Amino acid sequence: MIKRKFSALQVIALGFFLIAMLGTLLLMLPISSSDGTWTPFLTALFTSVSSSCVTGLVLVDTAMHWSLFGQIVIILLIQTGGLGFMTIATFFMSFAKKNINLRNRSIMAESINTSHIAGLKKITKKIIIGTALFEGIGAVILSLCFIGEFGVVKGIWYGVFHSISAFCNAGFDLLGVQGEFSSLINYTGDVIVNITLIILISVGGIGFLVWDDIVRNKLNFRKYQLHTKIVLVVSFILTFGGAILFFILEYNHSLSGMTATEKILGSLFSSVTCRTAGFNTVDFAALSKGSILIMCFLMFVGGSSGSTAGGAKTTTVAVIFAYLFSSLRGISKPVIFGRTIDSETHRKAVTVCVFNLTLIFCAVTLICSVDNLPLEDVCFEVFSAMSTVGMTTGITRDLSVISQIAIIILMYCGRVGSISFALAILEKRAQPQVTCPTESITVG
Repeated sequence: MIKRKFSALQVIALGFFLIAMLGTLLLMLPISSSDGTWTPFLTALFTSVSSSCVTGLVLVDTAMHWSLFGQIVIILLIQTGGLGFMTIATFFMSFAKKNINLRNRSIMAESINTSHIAGLKKITKKIIIGTALFEGIGAVILSLCFIGEFGVVKGIWYGVFHSISAFCNAGFDLLGVQGEFSSLINYTGDVIVNITLIILISVGGIGFLVWDDIVRNKLNFRKYQLHTKIVLVVSFILTFGGAILFFILEYNHSLSGMTATEKILGSLFSSVTCRTAGFNTVDFAALSKGSILIMCFLMFVGGSSGSTAGGAKTTTVAVIFAYLFSSLRGISKPVIFGRTIDSETHRKAVTVCVFNLTLIFCAVTLICSVDNLPLEDVCFEVFSAMSTVGMTTGITRDLSVISQIAIIILMYCGRVGSISFALAILEKRAQPQVTCPTESITVG
C-alpha cells in the first residue's frame, strides 16, 4: 500500500475488504459450522461482512449454525470492525515501541474521524483501555445473568460475546438456542440485562472523541467541545424521544400483553438498539407502520462520528437541521452553543445525507423489483443495512441472491462510510483548481 501510495481512505476501504474476505474464508471451513460441513460462499460472505461491518443481519442463526470456532471468528471480526483495524494496529505498534510515521498517523486520524494527528498514541491507548474496561464490566454482569440458565462455561462465553457485540453495536447474539432468530425476546422484562446492554450500546455509540473529552473535562458541560455537546444532546433527544414515540405507537401492537415494566424497558431498549445495535426485545415483525417510519429515521441517524456505530451520524443531522432553522429565520450561518457552523461542514453534512438516501433509494428499488416483499419491510431492511444496524422484520432469509449482494454492499458502504467509499474509488490527485462562472437559479 505504501509503494502504491494509496490514500488514507483507500487504505481503510481496502483494509475492511481484506478483513471481510479473510473472515469469509474462515467461516466457509467445516470447522466453523456446527454440523462440520462447508458453508456456502455467499452465506459466509454475508456473515463476515455483517460481522466486520458490525451490522448484525444474518442468513443463518449464529448459535445454531456456527460452531464455537465460527463464533470466535465472528466475535473477532466484530471487535476488529468496531474498533477499526488501524486503531488495533496503532496500539500494537505503540506497545512494540515502534515509531508511527506521519502517513500512518493520517490514516489513523481518518479512521476515527478526527483532523488532529497529534497525540494519536494516547488517544489509541485510551480507546483500547476504555473498550476493555466497558466490555469487561459488561461481560461480568451479563455472565452472572446467563450462568444460572446456561451453566458456568456457556454463561461466561455468552456474557463475553454479548458484551463485545453490544459495545461494538453489532447486534449478533447466541440466544438462538432458546428459539431460532429469537434475539433477546425472552429478556424483555430483565432489568439487569436490558440496562447493561443499553449502557454498552450507548457508550460505544457516542464515539471515542467524546470519551476523551469527557475524561479530560469530567462533568463540566461548558468545557466540552462543540462536537461533544451536540453528540450528547442529540443522543439524549433521540433516545428518549424515540422511546416515548415507540411506547405510544406500539402500546396496542408489539407491546400488548406486557407488564408496565416490560413496556417501558422494551420501548427504551428498542429506541437505543435501532440507533445501530441490532438486538431486539420485542417482535419487530409486529411493528405498526408508524413505528417502522420512526425507526427508519432513527436508524438513518445512527450513532456518532468516530464511534462503533454507523448511520449518517448525530452531528451530521444536527448540522442539517441547524441550517434549516437558520434559513427559515433568515440567518446566513447557524449558531450552535455559541459557535458558528462553517459552510464546509454544512456541505459535508448535506453530501452524506443525500448520498446515503440515494443508495437507500436505489437498493429499495432493486430489491422490490427482484423480490415480491412488502415495501415497508424492504425499507426497514435497507435502512438497517445502510446504517449497520442489523434489525429486521424477518425478511433477510427470504432475499434472493441479487438482493443479498445489494445488502452486502450497503453494509460495507455503511461501515467504511458511503462518501469515504466513493472517494476511495474516485479519488484523484493534483486536480486543477478551475472555477466556472457563477449564475443564480430558482429553487424551492
